[in-house]
Amino acid sequence: MSADSAAVEAALKRFEGLYPETIELSLGRIESLLEALGRPQDKLPPTIHVAGTNGKGSTCAYLRAMAEAEGLSVHVYTSPHLVRFNERIRLAGKLVEDDALIDWLDRVYAALDGREITRFEATTATALLAFSEVPADLLILEVGLGGRYDATNVIQDPALSVITPVDFDHKQFLGSDLAFIAGEKAGIIKADRPVVSAVQARVCGDVIKAQAEDLNAPLTPLSIEDIEKVPEQVALPGTHQRYNAALAGLAMRTLQSPKISEAAIWKGAQSAVWPARMQKLDDGPITRLGEGADVWLDGGHNPHAATAIAELLREMGGTTVMVAGMLASKDHGGFFHPFKGAVSAVHTIPNAPGHASADPVQLAETAKLYLPETSVHESLEAAMRGAAATQPDRILICGSLYLAGEVLEKNEQLPD
Repeated sequence: MSADSAAVEAALKRFEGLYPETIELSLGRIESLLEALGRPQDKLPPTIHVAGTNGKGSTCAYLRAMAEAEGLSVHVYTSPHLVRFNERIRLAGKLVEDDALIDWLDRVYAALDGREITRFEATTATALLAFSEVPADLLILEVGLGGRYDATNVIQDPALSVITPVDFDHKQFLGSDLAFIAGEKAGIIKADRPVVSAVQARVCGDVIKAQAEDLNAPLTPLSIEDIEKVPEQVALPGTHQRYNAALAGLAMRTLQSPKISEAAIWKGAQSAVWPARMQKLDDGPITRLGEGADVWLDGGHNPHAATAIAELLREMGGTTVMVAGMLASKDHGGFFHPFKGAVSAVHTIPNAPGHASADPVQLAETAKLYLPETSVHESLEAAMRGAAATQPDRILICGSLYLAGEVLEKNEQLPD
């Protein structure tokens, strides 16, 4: 689903078809484009570069909240967006406005001058151009895919690199070798620049450590002491979010300039906002279909995310019914397995329109290997009615960030 204005949609659409569907991981195209734009990547505020598989968005949200609690103005680049493309580019605390976004997109398109480019590379160049021209104290830059060859990795001198937990995802691009995936994420580490890392599987931690040593980059892993420095209750629900807040806190203590106080770290850990991460939805057209049940939304779509969500559901108690739609490319069995005993039924639906959806029938067959009851529906609305009929304490909608965007738009709850 998309709530982009017609003008923004038209400006973005020009970048489609400028490069083949298959993504060739490389920095050459975006580096050439940025040269034509006057190298905006060299004119940015101090930059925190964030890679990893899980928790990147939440960690960025905590970083932003901590910096803003210090009174700083903060740029943020994240992906994908949930409803509007504007969500990807936050300028000095506010989402980019349509007119300014279209102007920057126009300038990037003109600078292409016939070059091949992927849409993500073009829009990353747009974001970097915007960040270079609007003053701010700090830039938080999230990797899109991988790290080493991600379009954001044109940053040569970050103030700090951050690596969140590494796991399997995007197997069609990064494969199934966890050590290789960790190496791709560690590709954002720069010579002599500090890096902090989340708690990692040993194989991932070893790869990250070796990369940091090769580049003489001071590495600080997250410790139990770092976790104990954040509040017991952080802004986003779940034990995993306390770890994300702790990683952000460690990053802010490691950051040399601008300096962030302990008071701001504490306040930011309790005030961060990040939609579609165990978000309890407000009253709206979708939640009303729940007939009194609490409706929660999470865009998690891999086994690591499912494990964290299921743990939180067990802590919450009561009965939970799931409404799930997923991409065809995801590990469906690995996603449903952690919910065994945590949800009483699964109602499967197609993913949001325009995306490579898993067949809801096959999704239900996979879910049935782990969960007692499954039902197949043709739409989100039908699934909500089916879920509500059993009168659960809560309904959890999950499995895809694209589905999360559809839910937020239909519930009239746009991220801001």
